[in-house]
Amino acid sequence: MKIINKTRNVVLAENAVLADTVFKRLCGLLGREKLGDNEALILKPSNSIHMFFMRFAIDALFVDKDNRVIAALSEIRPWRLSKVYWKSYYVVELSSGVLAKTGTSVGDEIALS
Repeated sequence: MKIINKTRNVVLAENAVLADTVFKRLCGLLGREKLGDNEALILKPSNSIHMFFMRFAIDALFVDKDNRVIAALSEIRPWRLSKVYWKSYYVVELSSGVLAKTGTSVGDEIALS
């Protein structure tokens, strides 16, 4: 699956995986050494994330049902929790630095294809 920031006309990830079951969301990126530059994980539905037992930092987008970014968190380090974003429908976990590199921010429209 590909993730595109339609507002800025830039690809955020070429190889995204959908985690849409309780087990897949719970496991998330656990056990991985890193997340590649073109990789992402989509947690759906989700309105918060945890970084327990993670080995690397990530960027995260919290996206509402209209595919608008309602929160963009950069370089979330291991052993951290995000706050709960009640209007978030899904979360996109990206390689650390992708948000800065692409200029992705709150209000941008995201497309999954």
